Amino acid sequence: MFTPDPKSKIWLYTQPADMRKSYRGLLGLVKQKLHESPLAGYFVFINRRKTQMKILYFEETGYCIWSKRLAQGQFNYSPSGQDKKALNMVELQHLLAGIKVEKYRQFKRYKRAS
Repeated sequence: MFTPDPKSKIWLYTQPADMRKSYRGLLGLVKQKLHESPLAGYFVFINRRKTQMKILYFEETGYCIWSKRLAQGQFNYSPSGQDKKALNMVELQHLLAGIKVEKYRQFKRYKRAS
């Protein structure tokens, strides 16, 4: 089971990533597109079809890549104009589980005084 450090930063690369990339290719994306230090946290990459995800992170002894490929369905995120989006641990868990949280507004309703 993948359990990131809750204190670490988590960055989602919002553009589709080539899943053929390994350590050096993903490190290049982190440095050139995200403008972050590869040692600074967890970096999430998703392919164009939204069926495969890779997470690059650094442990004490070296870099690690965690990968997930869906048998059916897609990861629930929408690409944006920016290259990166900050996530917290709960948002990453929702992304992995396929849960999309939408904001809603509940309007006041009339309630008869009893």
